[in-house]
Parts: sequence; C-alpha cells; structure tokens
Amino acid sequence: MATPPVTVKEVVSLTSTGVNPQCISFTNLTMESEKFICVRETGAANSVVIVDMANPSQPMKRPITADSALMNPVSKVIALKATVAGAAQDHLQIFNIEMKSKMKSHQMPESVVFWTWIGPSMLGIVTNTAVYHWSMEGDAAPAKVFDRTPNLNGAQIISYRASQDMKWFTLVGIAPGDPSRPSLVKGNMQLYSAQQQRSQALEAHAAAFATHHVPGNAQKSQLVAFAQKTAQPDGSVSSKLHVIELGAVPGQTPFTKRQAELFFPPDFADDFPVSMHASEKYGVLYVVTKMGLLFVYDVETATAIYRNKVSNDPVFIAANAPSVGGVYAVNRRGQVLLMNINEQAVVPFVSGQLKNPELALSLAQKGNLPGAEALVMPKFEALFGSGNFKAAAELAAASGGALRTKETIARFQNVPAVPGQNSPLLQYFGICLQRGQLNAFEAVELAKLVLAQNKKQLLDTWMAEDKLECSEELGDLLQRVDPDMALRVYIKAKANGKVVAALAQKGEFEKMGKYCEMTGHKPDYAYMLQSTLMSNPQGAVQIAIQIGKQNPPPMDPNAVADLFLQRNMIREATSFLLDVLKEDNEEQAGMQTKVLEINLVTFPNVADAILGQGKLTHYDRPRIAQLCEKAGLYMRALQHYTEVSDLKRCCVNTHSIDPQALIEWFGTLSAEWALECVKELLVSNPRQNLQIVVSVCKEYTEQLTAEAIVHLLEEQNSMEGLFFYLGALIATSEDPEMHFKYIEAASKTGQIKEVERVTRESNFYDPEKAKVFLMEAKLPDARPLINVCDRFNFVGDLTTYLYQNNMMRYIEGYVQKVNPSNAPFVVGALLDQECSEDFLQNLILSVRSLLPVGPLVEEVGKRNRLKMLTPFLEHLVSEGSVDANVHNALGMILIDSNSNPEHFLATNEHYDSKVVGKYCEKRDPNLACVAYKRGKCDIELVNVTNKNSLFKLQSRYVVERMDVDLWAHVLADENPHRRNLIDQVVSTALPESKNPEQVSVTVKAFMTAEMPQELIELLEKIVLQNSAFSNNPNLQNLLILTAIKADKTRVMDYINRLDAFNGPEVGEIAVGNELYEEAFAIFKKFDLHLDAMKVLLECLESIERGLEYAQRVDTNEVWSQLAKAQLAAGDVGAAVAAYIKAGDSSDHGDVIDVAKRCDDYEALVSYLVMVRKKVKDAKVDTELCYAYARIDKLSDLEEFIATPNAANRAVVGDRCFDEGLYEAAKVMFISDSNWGRLASTLVKLHQFQAAVDAARKANTARTWKEICFACVDEGEFRLAQLCGLNIIVQADELEEISEYYQIRGRFDELLSLMEAGVGLERAHMGIFTELGILYAKHRPEKLMEHLKLFSTRINIPRLIRACEEMAAWKELSFLYVAYDEFDNAAGVMMAHPDAWEHVSFKDVCVKVANAEIYYKALSFYLEEHPTQLVDLLAVLTPRVDHSRVVDLMRKRNHLALVKPYLAQAQTNNLQAVNDAVNELCIEEEDYEALRNSIDLYDNFDQISLALRCESHELIEFRRISGHIYQKNKRWKQSVELAKRDGLFKDAMEACAQSGDKELAESLLKYFIDENNKECFAACLYTCYDLLRADVVFELAWMHGLMEYSMPYMIQFMREYSGKVDALIADKKDRNLEKVEAEKEAVKEQMNQNLYAQLLPAALPAPPMPGMDGMSPGGGAVYGAMPGMGSPNGMNGMPPMGMPGMGGGIDAGAKDFEET
Repeated sequence: MATPPVTVKEVVSLTSTGVNPQCISFTNLTMESEKFICVRETGAANSVVIVDMANPSQPMKRPITADSALMNPVSKVIALKATVAGAAQDHLQIFNIEMKSKMKSHQMPESVVFWTWIGPSMLGIVTNTAVYHWSMEGDAAPAKVFDRTPNLNGAQIISYRASQDMKWFTLVGIAPGDPSRPSLVKGNMQLYSAQQQRSQALEAHAAAFATHHVPGNAQKSQLVAFAQKTAQPDGSVSSKLHVIELGAVPGQTPFTKRQAELFFPPDFADDFPVSMHASEKYGVLYVVTKMGLLFVYDVETATAIYRNKVSNDPVFIAANAPSVGGVYAVNRRGQVLLMNINEQAVVPFVSGQLKNPELALSLAQKGNLPGAEALVMPKFEALFGSGNFKAAAELAAASGGALRTKETIARFQNVPAVPGQNSPLLQYFGICLQRGQLNAFEAVELAKLVLAQNKKQLLDTWMAEDKLECSEELGDLLQRVDPDMALRVYIKAKANGKVVAALAQKGEFEKMGKYCEMTGHKPDYAYMLQSTLMSNPQGAVQIAIQIGKQNPPPMDPNAVADLFLQRNMIREATSFLLDVLKEDNEEQAGMQTKVLEINLVTFPNVADAILGQGKLTHYDRPRIAQLCEKAGLYMRALQHYTEVSDLKRCCVNTHSIDPQALIEWFGTLSAEWALECVKELLVSNPRQNLQIVVSVCKEYTEQLTAEAIVHLLEEQNSMEGLFFYLGALIATSEDPEMHFKYIEAASKTGQIKEVERVTRESNFYDPEKAKVFLMEAKLPDARPLINVCDRFNFVGDLTTYLYQNNMMRYIEGYVQKVNPSNAPFVVGALLDQECSEDFLQNLILSVRSLLPVGPLVEEVGKRNRLKMLTPFLEHLVSEGSVDANVHNALGMILIDSNSNPEHFLATNEHYDSKVVGKYCEKRDPNLACVAYKRGKCDIELVNVTNKNSLFKLQSRYVVERMDVDLWAHVLADENPHRRNLIDQVVSTALPESKNPEQVSVTVKAFMTAEMPQELIELLEKIVLQNSAFSNNPNLQNLLILTAIKADKTRVMDYINRLDAFNGPEVGEIAVGNELYEEAFAIFKKFDLHLDAMKVLLECLESIERGLEYAQRVDTNEVWSQLAKAQLAAGDVGAAVAAYIKAGDSSDHGDVIDVAKRCDDYEALVSYLVMVRKKVKDAKVDTELCYAYARIDKLSDLEEFIATPNAANRAVVGDRCFDEGLYEAAKVMFISDSNWGRLASTLVKLHQFQAAVDAARKANTARTWKEICFACVDEGEFRLAQLCGLNIIVQADELEEISEYYQIRGRFDELLSLMEAGVGLERAHMGIFTELGILYAKHRPEKLMEHLKLFSTRINIPRLIRACEEMAAWKELSFLYVAYDEFDNAAGVMMAHPDAWEHVSFKDVCVKVANAEIYYKALSFYLEEHPTQLVDLLAVLTPRVDHSRVVDLMRKRNHLALVKPYLAQAQTNNLQAVNDAVNELCIEEEDYEALRNSIDLYDNFDQISLALRCESHELIEFRRISGHIYQKNKRWKQSVELAKRDGLFKDAMEACAQSGDKELAESLLKYFIDENNKECFAACLYTCYDLLRADVVFELAWMHGLMEYSMPYMIQFMREYSGKVDALIADKKDRNLEKVEAEKEAVKEQMNQNLYAQLLPAALPAPPMPGMDGMSPGGGAVYGAMPGMGSPNGMNGMPPMGMPGMGGGIDAGAKDFEET
C-alpha cells in the first residue's frame, strides 16, 4: 500500500491537559495561530486556559471572566471581550500576560458578534452592521473599515481574513439551509477591496488568501480561494473550489482562474467546509470540513492531491501552521490534529498514484521536495547534452534538490565560458538565487567566485537577504576577509568551536559565555584562561566569570582562583570569587572563607565592604571573626563570634565602633547574652557607655524585658540610667511598676518637675503606692502629691496630710485653683479635723460660684452642721441663684424648723420635688404629696399614698392626671391596693368629674387592664343611671361589647334597652362570638335582611327558617342567597326553582358542577335552557351537549349541533369517550373532524379497518401507536405492522413499540417489523440499534453481520450494554473498537478468550489511553500467550514504562523471555533496563556484551555491579569490575583488583588515568617489592607525568634498577632543560620590557613636574582612631607605604592602587565597587 502524501498526527489532547470537555466548542475555544490555544472555562469559577503549543503539557490557567478571549498570534498578549450589563455593548481589553499590565481598552457602542487577530498587532472586529480594525499599538480607538453586505444578515460569522498586504478582506458566515435542503448549512461571503472601497457578495463556506509566482512576472500574484457547497433547483448539491486572482498588476501575465470539484462521499452529503488555509511553503490549499474530511489541492492548478477523513468527531476550528507548512485542527473531543505534507511521499504519490508527473514536478520545485530525480534527470541530460545550459540550469534550480548537488556544479564548472557571456555556472547560481536560498556547497562555490573577483559587497547583500546557507567551510573562507561576517556565518552554521574562538579573539567574553550556555558547547577553558592571564588580566577575569556561570563549571573555581593568586592578582581573584559565590551555596564555604581571608590580611576595608553586602553566609565564621578582630573590625568580629566571652571582650571597644551599629548588633543576641554585655559596658566605663547602654535598653526592651533591665540598673546603682531608660519606656508602657519606678528615680535624682508631670499625666502607676511614697518622701513641693490625690480621689488623705503639716497655703490653692469641685470633701475633712468655722467660711466664700452646693450640703448635713450654711445659701438666693440644690437646702431647713413649709412648697419653682418630697415623707406625708404633685412625680406620689392609705387623694390625682402609663401602673395585677383605688374611682373620683376626656381615659385604662367586670360596673354607673353620658354611642357600644366578652347573659337585655349603639358592627361582633340569635335580633332590628339571612343559613344552618324569611321579605337578593344554600345542600331541584324565581344565572358554573355531582341531568337541562337565553357562554353550550348525551337524547344532540352554538365539541367528545359513550363520542368527533380521536373510538367499537383509515387522515404518532397496540392485542398483525412502520421512523416512539411487542412475547413479529423498517427511506439510527439489540437477544448468529454492515449507523454505547448483558464478547470488542473505546476493547479481549485475536489485540493495545492496560496486557500474555509476548512488546516499546516492565518480568522470573525487548529499550539508558541487561549478561557469562552495555549505557548501579563482577570466577568479568571502578574514579580499588589478578597493564593504565601521584608511586614500589623489573620500567613510561623524579631516582638507585630507569631520566632531563631555556628567554624579554617601562616612567614624571608648582601640597589621609599608622599586627599600614600601596614583602604585586587603612570604610567600599 502506498504511503499517504499527508501525515495526520495528534499533537495534544486538550482533555488530558485538564481542559473541561464541556468548554471545547466554537464559542469557548479560539486558536489564532500555531502558537497558542485559548479556552474559556465557565462554571462556578470562570477562568481562561492558555495552552502553549511549544509546551502543551503545562497549560497556563488564569481566573478571568470574559465572553471571549483571543491570544495574539506571535506574543503572550491576550484580547478579552465582556458584555456590558444592561446594554447592547461590549467592553474590549488587551493585556500583556508577561508584563502583567493592561495595554488598551475600549467600549464598543454595539455588540461584537465575531473578532480575530488579522495580524501581529491588528484585531478585526465584526458587529451586526460593520467591520472595524483595532491596532494594539498607540491609543487609537477601533476604526471602521467597511459595512456588511445584506447577504450576511442573520448569519453566524465564522471567519474573517486579511491578505498579507492588508488590501483585501473576506468575511464568511453560515445560516440555516434552504427549505428544500434544511440540513445543508448555507454559506455566504463578503469580499472587500480596501483600494476600491467596494464589496462583492458571494456564496462560500470558507476562504483563504494565497500568493503565487507566475513564471516571467516580477511580482507575485495575490489570490483568493473559496469553497462553496450549494443546493441546486433540481435537488442536487454542487461543491466547488475556486481560485481567482485579485488586483492583477498591469503588464504582468495574469493568473488563470481555476475551478475544481469538492467531492463529498454519500455519507457526508450534508457536510460543509469550515476552514481553509494556504501553505506558502508547499503551494497547496488545505480544506477542512465539519465532519472531519481533509481536502488538499494544488494552488496553481486547483488539482486535487488528497482527500481523507482525519477525525471521527466534528471539527469546529483550524489554524495555519506556516512553520511546518501544515494546518492545525481541533475537534469536539479535544484532539489537536496537525495535518502536513509528507515530504518523502507526496511526489512519488502524485506521480505514481495520481499519474500526474507535471504536478509532482511542480510540487517538488515549489517545496524543494525529494523524489523528483527520476522525473527531471532525463530532461536535464537532454538539455545539457544539447548545449542549452540556461534551460538546464533553470531545470536544476527548480528540481527541488534532486539536481542541486556537487556533481551538477562540477559539470557546470567544466563547461567553458562563451566570450561576452556569463559562464554557465554563474547563470546557474543566478537562477538559484532568484528562486531562493543556495545550499551549503553552492554557497561556498559562489563565495569563492565572488571573493576572487573582489566583490565582497555582493556577499553582504546575499547574507542580508538570507540567500546563502551558512556552513563552517563558508566561514573559514570569509575569516581572512571579514571576521565579523565569518562570525555570523559560524553562528548560523552552529560551528561552536569557531564561534568561541572568534568571540575570544574579539574580547567579547560575556557574549562567548552566553553563546556557550545557549548551545551547550564546552571549549577548553584552561588553555584559554592561562593564555589570557598575562596579556589581558581583565579579559582573564571575564573568562573566569564565564567559567563560574556554567553548571557544572568546566574548571574547579578553586583552581581558577589559585591561578590568579599565584600571580599575586588579589583584585582579580576577589572579583572572580565574588561572582562565583553570588549564589551563596553551602558547598562553596571554603571559597567564601578564602576570599575573606585574603582581603582581611591584605585589604581589610575591601573585606569589610564584602561582609557589609551580606551575600556570603557559609564561610568559617570563627576564623573570620578572629581575623576581623585582629584587623580592628570590631563590629564585624562581634557579628561573627559565637561565644559570650569573645563578645564581652570586643564590645567594650566602643571608641572604635559605630554606636548605631553596636545598638543594632545587640538586637541579634539572646536576652541573656545581651544583658551580660550591657553589664560589661556598665562595669568597664559607666560614664562613657551610659548613653549606649540606655539606647540599647530602649531599643530592645521587648526582648530583654523591662523588669530585667530595671533590675540590672538597680543592681549597678545607676539611678541616672534608670531615669533615662524609664523616661522613654513609660511613654508606651502600661506597667504600673515601671511608672512607679520612674517616679521614684526622678525623685531621687531631684527631677521634681518630671515627678509632677508624670503624676499629672500618667494613668498607669499605682496611686496608693505613689501616695504613700510621696508622703514618706516629704518633698518640698506638694504638687506631685496633690496630683495623685486629686486624680485618684484621696482628697481626705491629702487634706489631712496638708492640715497636719501646716500646709494651709496648698489647701487654699488646691480648692481655689486645682479642683474647686472637691471643695465639699475638703470642708468635710477639715470639719473632721475640728478646723475653725472662720477658716471654713472664708474658704467657702473664696470659691463661691465654683463650689458645688449639692455635695457641700450633703457633706455638711452628714455632720449635722447644715445651719452653718444658712447665710451662704441666702446670699446665693439674693444673688438670683436658681440652683435646685440651693433651694432644696433652704426647703429642708424650713421643713425642719416648721416655718410655713406649705407656702414654700407651693410657691417655690426651683427646688427638686423628688428630693424635697423624699425628705418630707417621714416628716409629713401630706407635704410630700404636695411636693410630688407639683413635680408630677407619679410613682413617688402613688407609693406615699399607698403607704399612708390616702386612696381618695390618689384616685382624684390619677383621674385628673389622665396618664395612660400611670393608669397601667396603678391597675397592674401586682398592685395590692388596686381594689381600694377602683372603689374610690367608681364611687368618688369619676362621678365627680365633668370632663369627658377624663372619663374616656379612665374607661380605656380599664379596658387596657382587661378588667371587664369592673368596666361593666363602671359603664352601668355611667350609661344606665341617667348620667350626662347615658346616650353616648361609644359608651353603649362599649357596654354591649364588654358584655359579649365578659357576661353573655346580659347582651340580649342591653340590645332591647339601648338604641344608640352601632348595629351592623355590633352584629358582626356578635356573630364572631357565636351569639347568633342576638346577632339575628340586631340585624332584624336594623332591617339588614341579607345579614339576617346569612345568619340563618350559615350560622344557624336553618334552610326552613331561611325559606320562611325569604317568603316574608320576598326580594331577589334573598331568593338568590337561599338558592345558593340549597345548592350547597345538594337539593338541585329546589335550588333551580329558587334561581328561576330570582332570575339569577350568575352561578351557572356551580349549578352545573353540583348537578353533575348529583347526576341530575334532567334538572340541569331545564336550567341550562333558561341560562342560555340570558348568557352566551361556550361552557353552557358544552354542558348542554353533554347533558343530552348523558340522558341519551342523541336526536336532540344532533339537532342542537346542527344549530349555531359555541359548544366545545372536542371536550364533549373526549368526555363521552372517557365515560364509555362511544356512539355519542363518534357523533361529536365526526362533527369536529377529529380523526385521531375518531380512530380511537372506532377501535373501542372494534371497527379496525375504519380505524386505520381514520389514522391515515390523522397521521399522528399517538394515533398510529394506539391502533397498533390494539391490533397486536387482537392478533391483527398485518394491520399492526402497517401502523408500526409509521411509528418506528420516529426515534422517540421506537422503544415503546419494541417493549410492547416484547412484553407480549411477539418477538418474530417485532423482528419482521424492524427488518422492514431498515429498508425505509426515513430509517434512523434507533432502528438499526434496536434491531441489533433484538439480534443480540433472539438471533445472535445474525448480530456480527448486522454490525459490520451498519456499524456507522447504530448507537454503539446502547448496543454495547446489550452485548454485555447477552455475553456477546466478540461483538462487544468489535463495538468498542468502532467506538474508539480501545481501553474497554482490550479489557474484553483479555477477560474473555473467545474475543481475543493477536493481531487485533496489538492494534487495539497501541491505541489505549490508560497506560495501566499495557501492563495488564503483559501479564495476560505471560499467562496465556507467552510465545507472542515479544511481538506485543515490539509495538508497545515507545509507550510503556520500561522500568515497570522490567520489574514485572523480574517478579515473574521471565527476564530472559523478553531479552530482544530489553535490547531495544536499552537505547533509552534507563537504570532498570540496564541492570536487567547486565544481569542477563552475567547469567549467560557474555562478558563482551556486558562490557559493551556498560560502555554505551552508564545509568546503572555501578558499584553494585562492580562488587558482583569482582567475585566472578571468570577473569574477564573481574576486569570489567576494575573498569567500572575506574569509571567511578575508585582508582585504588581498580589497581588493587588488577594487582590481585596479575593484570599489571590494567593497573598501570588505571594509575595514569587517576592523576594520583601517591597511587602511582605505591604501584611502582609494589613492582619493586615483587622484583618485577619489566613492569617497573613500563610503569615509568605509563605514569611519567605522575612520578616525581627524586622518588624515581632514589628507588632505582636503592634497588639497583638504574638501567631500567635510564629512559625515564633521559626524558626528564630533556624536558626540564627545555623549560629552563624558555625561562631564560622569558626573563630577557621581561628585562627589556622593564627597561623600556622605566624610561617611559621617567619621561612621564618629568612632564608631571612641569605642573607641580601650580598644585597645592597634598595632605595625608587621617589615620583611623587608635591605629596611629600601625596595622593591627604591629606592622606599618599599607596605605602609608611609598609607591602605589603594595607592601614590599609581596613580590610581583602589580600597582593596583589599593587604598591604605587610613581611607576608612567608605574608601574601601568605593575601591571594592571599582574592583
């Protein structure tokens, strides 16, 4: 079978990446290019999933809510669309995902129906009326481009495309098909020209733009291709592909319009194209249809190349893949398929299968495809032989690689040039350049020609146009002419070694490192570094940095640093090490220590700057701490020491430590150590260190705890420290003890003002403790004590203290200025101290109006000295005081003295009634009542009257007060005096009242208190005893209502005696309280007939009394009311008679219902005849028809139907049918032309043939089904099948028909029906499926044939269930395969041997999705078919986990069975596979295979294998063991094993490879001990580089082996004499350079001296405090030495300009930054 010309492969399954399958649809998924797929997931949490096609296994998910999302075709930019709530508008936004920023946004004035990226920076937006373009660059809003044509109105837009030059646009939409072919979707297209600003409406489902170069034209032609599928008037379908040229360029040969047929198979009759894409790479068109068909056509000729179904699921979107020349498509299952031209097969396919060599050659030329050699070679030979070299060159250039070879170039080179013309070779190159890029050997040959003619600029042009394929040979050719161009060529050719050499030569080391990292190239850095060190130290640093950046580094960083240090290049070594150590890895601890050590010893300021950066954390901290202390970097030493003794020793050097840094350092210590160091500071120099100690304590109070700090300061007796520390602490502390300590410290240090401030402002000290301390301290200033006592209410103690200490001035000052409001308490305390009244009166008068009178009166009254205040109070009254306290005091004095208190209580307006009344209660209750009444103190008055039995006074007050709350209080159940009060109210207070409002309030109060008996008693007193309120309607109503609730026996008497009450309302209330006779009497008394009738009928339920009352009243309303009651009682005849008397037809609905319920249709007919005269209602006519049917008056019924009427005949017919009145129903259905119901009626009458005829007229599924079921039940199977064929074509009814037949055991008849249904034109999937199920149940021998014939037309899942139930395993596996359920198919085959077949199982197994099935299959084959296991593994090798397979086989002990598979799987270099292969090799004693395995594949447990081979009986396996030890650098074990087996050659080679001098010397000694002289000599040769000459000479001399060591000696002397010669020559060169340098220095110094007189004298840098120009070790500071800052002891140190220690930390940091 020929290889397909198109490859189709699944690139990714979106569902396997976690995308919700429900969201894989046209509305949720977009694919704008081959780079990204964007899926909107909707649900409880909306999100957008972005699948990068370069890494589809790791999709990016973002919580974004949008209606549409589009990824930019080239960058990670996303466009989002969301509908504006409440408006037909859409909000558009563009976001940059990488920068996490919004780029643009815009709100469209109308809804966007479709949008897409038409370029890298341009969005095409389609609305219902127009098309807009929106650039993501700048701030411009979307610009309108053109309006939509009418043919797209109502269409769903599915595509919008733009040509490359943005001059042509296509807009495609789909719409429902024509009525003649509704299942065929209609496609419409609009083609718009931007230059002409004109549109053309076309019919098309898909379109694409392409370009094509017509031979002889200078420019490419712009083409548009579109596919259409339309229904023709004759019912046929036309499918066409059109390719036409757009905007033909004048003067050029036009492109010939092409047209081709799109052939759709019969099963795809309603399929249509959904997407079309052009491949510029191959010059073909891809057309993808909805049902998964792929068409491939040639653009130039519109010739069909390929057609096939590529997807079993519908395809809804596709995207071009220009990088590979193919197209991506996504189907509903979530498969992303890549369809592409098969380069190896397409040309042979077209020429062989399609018999179209011209097209094959054209494809080969356009796509540079192989396979056209046989087509072009004869023609080329003919042209070349005839001398037509130009045509031969054109043919070779267009051959697609078939003739573009070295041989062709050689043939053209051998042709002599014609004078005056270009040589054939140049013609060939010119034609190739016009067509595209030259290949590698063509580019080299052309470059040789061009460079020979000195026309390099042509190469520049061709390189810029990418016309030359780059190669290392071409770069070598250009290296001599243009190194930069050669470098570009090397890079494109991926000649890594040449690129690195070129970059190093240019000094671009950073670019060199990036290139090596990017390409993975590993140059010889050691050689490069050593060769650069002396000539370019900074370049060497850059190379070293590049070495350090690589992972793993090609050289040991320590070795690199040593190279710098050996040459005393401290700066360079530091710079390199810092770059290497920037990641701060723990394994680099030694290098971190090294870089700090060399700088602490030489340049401490640089080391300080390095430590200050904090980028190194893993160095030897104790070692660095000691060096820092020696260098005078005490702060750094403190940061590194870990012992408290070291910390205490260093921290006291505060003169050399920055105070702020020292304070911050304390924050790194534990609380205990910090306190010890603070104590050390206080002990060493308390005056100097006090400020630092206080600052530390302030800063770290929380860590050290205030208690510990205070204890420490108190222990050291540092009251000043305590004062300063607590002064800052109390601002934030709420600890009472701290505040008290501060007061105490301030007092002891003489800070009286601070004591006064704290006692005044602080809220947290213990007042009692502070008061006692201040009293004991007896400060000369009493203000702190005054503050404490005043704030915390110790006024009495304060007054006593001041009085006893004769500090009367502070008493007066306190009362007058501090707190006059406390003057009463001061007066009271002074009275207790028996102070003189004169002083007290003067003190009171000095305060006057500021003095609170109430507390003063209270304090003085407690001590029975109230009269003392009389003059003061009278003085206040005379001044016009209205203070209630003043007047209260005067009133109390008058009451006590009995000086006409009644007058004062009645006339004074300013006293407090409650206070004075309370004062009077025990002295005179009547005076208390006067005071309470004046102040309306209700509760107090009630209490005092209750207490003193003054109920008459209380009742009059309560009635006159008219206060609802007061009434509620006195009438409460809890009031034990309520009865006494009620008696006084009824007998005295209320009869005396003439105020209606008082009466009303009183009655309401009784009602509110729910006291009906008392209320009745009260109301009878008012209403029935001829009072002024006897005829009050409200009171009469209230009396009756109260009686209704409380005493029903009095109601009838009140009704008869009273006439002014409200009859209707009272009557309703009586009804509500079930007093029906009383209610009837009220309604009758007030002539309310309807209400009275209602009481008789509904409440008393007496229709007889109602009839009697109706005859007496004789009104229509009453008769109608009576009729309703009779109807409710079921007396239809009496009710009808009453309705007729009333002439009432309004209740005809109720009458009809009751008549039907009572089955009294005779009376109903007479009533409906009367109603029909008054009412024209369809219901009346309908019920009349039904009544005629019920009383069997069919003649009257037919006569009524014949007359005009509004009866619902269908309803009457249905009711008659339901009740078995089939003859009447037949009449109704015939009159209504209801053929369906007529058919049902005829079935009931057993008239089956007539029923079938009626069913044909009805033609409904229900009717056919009913007749079919009836015929089956009656055995009329011919008629039943006739009916059934009309039913089963409707899928929803099929299952019911099948169940009906099967329940009745009519299986053969059902099979006949289904087999007949298969041949129907309208046969659907359900029929084929149901027939398959029936075959599975009743005819299993026919099932497989049925499946093979109709596998595409059955419902596979349903039939799968049926096959499972019936155990049809072979058929079940066939169905699973057809449904792409390969996992289940494999499971069935393994579970049921009769369904298994090896070839089919292999085909199924490679397609399963669940990897676990692979391993189940392996287990199955091991148990059932072990001989075919290897064949199965051959197809599963790319899919299985080899480690798991090996583990499975090892557990089953069948590794040898799968040895061929292991050999194939070993190419993956997996440990499990390698171990298994090695194990088999050992078992089979195949040492050659074992050595080959371990050399090719190194991923295995090497040490275990080595140990196993070491004990093997065969020596070759022991040699392999030594070989493994060498690979793992276990040289000693390898040598010992070789010595044990006598394999001395292996031992010597292992030593030579190890590079271990000691191991080589030990082997040499071994040979001497064994007296193996030959091996001794061989070892000297093999390990020459490792053996030290002195050791060799000594051993040879001592053991008489000089003659064996002589070759070694000769070689050694020759090597070292050569080195000495080289050193002497180098020294001469350096001496010459030194002389020249000295001459230049003298010359430069002389030039500088010319300007020395103009410059000021330089001042030396000041030394560091305490250093005095000496280093910490006692030597001179390097900065103070002459020269450039290098110590004399460091020979060869270059003048790097390192600053001295006098430069300070800043200078060191600056110098470090420059380094």
